[in-house]
Amino acid sequence: MATTDKVTTDEERLAELGYTQELDRSWTGFQNFAISFTIISILAGCFTTYGQAWNNGGPVAISWGWPLISIPILIIGFCMSELVSAYPTAGGIYWWASKLGGAAWGWFTGWFNLIGLIAVTASVDYGCATFANTVLGLYDVGLFGATSDEPSDFLRGTFVLFAIILALHATINILGSHLVARVNSISVWWHVAGVAVILAVLVLVPDDHASADFVFTERINNSGFGQGMYWFYVLPLGFLLTQYTITGYDSCAHVSEETQGASDAAAKGVWRSIFYSALIGWILLLAITFAAADAAAVTEGGGSSIAVLESAMGTAWVKLVLIISVFGQLFCGAACLTSASRMCYAFSRDGAIPGSRIWSRVNHRKIPVNAVLFMAGCALLLTVPAIFGNADGIPVAFFAVVSIAVIGLYIAYVIPIYLRWRMGDDFEPGPWNNGRKYKWMNPLATVWVALITIIFILPTTPAGVPFRDEFSWSSVNYAPLVTGGVIAAVGIWWLVSAKHTFTGPKKTVREIDEEIDVL
Repeated sequence: MATTDKVTTDEERLAELGYTQELDRSWTGFQNFAISFTIISILAGCFTTYGQAWNNGGPVAISWGWPLISIPILIIGFCMSELVSAYPTAGGIYWWASKLGGAAWGWFTGWFNLIGLIAVTASVDYGCATFANTVLGLYDVGLFGATSDEPSDFLRGTFVLFAIILALHATINILGSHLVARVNSISVWWHVAGVAVILAVLVLVPDDHASADFVFTERINNSGFGQGMYWFYVLPLGFLLTQYTITGYDSCAHVSEETQGASDAAAKGVWRSIFYSALIGWILLLAITFAAADAAAVTEGGGSSIAVLESAMGTAWVKLVLIISVFGQLFCGAACLTSASRMCYAFSRDGAIPGSRIWSRVNHRKIPVNAVLFMAGCALLLTVPAIFGNADGIPVAFFAVVSIAVIGLYIAYVIPIYLRWRMGDDFEPGPWNNGRKYKWMNPLATVWVALITIIFILPTTPAGVPFRDEFSWSSVNYAPLVTGGVIAAVGIWWLVSAKHTFTGPKKTVREIDEEIDVL
């Protein structure tokens, strides 16, 4: 099918769903896949949250945890692919929930999705700032407190660098959708080539490697919780590495109004980005863990991927690996902000956010500039607690933001998956669908998300458990406070007024304008 025919078909389908074509539909199927592959970014998640798995489970949480947890994630992806094929709109997840369950379902789904997207943007860019500041320290550049012996100086400097990176990503997004698409395409090849270089370094450079027995059977519990809690509490906390890294693939839906042949291309983009990220990510994580021959040194360094690198090779090689990772994280953060801004734009377009007329506005380049700036600002505010580390100078708040991202996004993912299952054979599938397999895939996905939501709101350290002698607010996992607080607020808002004004996705441009005028 010619490109012009695809665009015409896409615009006709979008009109059937109630919208006119406002965004620039210039993205190819590969570029749609690329944004999710970039947001998943194994160069970001695998490196920045490696320590979470090392300290909460050890090598088994990585070597076995990653592939096992990837399976239910891929099933969730298949369920979402079916939905985006049927409903290829920028609103994506909340639009599906509204269509399948009504306005109330759409309302809460949209807010969970928005919280998750803000958090994932914040966590990626903060992780990027941390790694970038570490690289500056290796080069003896103390511009952001990178060379300071005081952990508090490093944390404050990292936050400033985080703000600069957010501003950079906002600028890239404002310059144009076509530029963002090109950046994401470059990112795919950077990730593939970068991982290849890192694998070569990790295999060839270290003088010693860990044994296969260590990588596949060793258990480590540096959490502070007792060994009796290892299997049912500590190890599940380590699964955050996988669950967090492989997320954000809803971006294929959020840019579907900018994608040619979206009903097929966006659907394939979702599951393919998960599959290839899971496969390549596992190989990368195994290489990192095999390089951890000096387990004591890694643990002393906080269990991070940086500690593994520094214990296994010289500074020059560490610099190379970290620079490759930092650029991968830069690509990832830019894509995260793209996805968040498109969700904000779409949700505002349907009158669900205060100031909707502002956030749903697009400029002459068809870019939702205000939504981009708004999402960047929210990401900055969410991460403010990271300025204050715990007694060891570790920004526990970073892992709280990571948990918020997982909780917000996966609850948003599973609500329309559950509703599609509830609808049964009355659901009208698009060209890409799961056939009869939805009958076991959708309930499995629902149960899995319920389970991980419980796990990731738990305290990650004894100092974060209320009423214990060592309790400290700097160690609190504030994921349930932020997520629960926001949802409680929008729940009250819904009961007081929104249920009378928010009717779900609008059917005409006139209805959209009327709803925004009310706000």
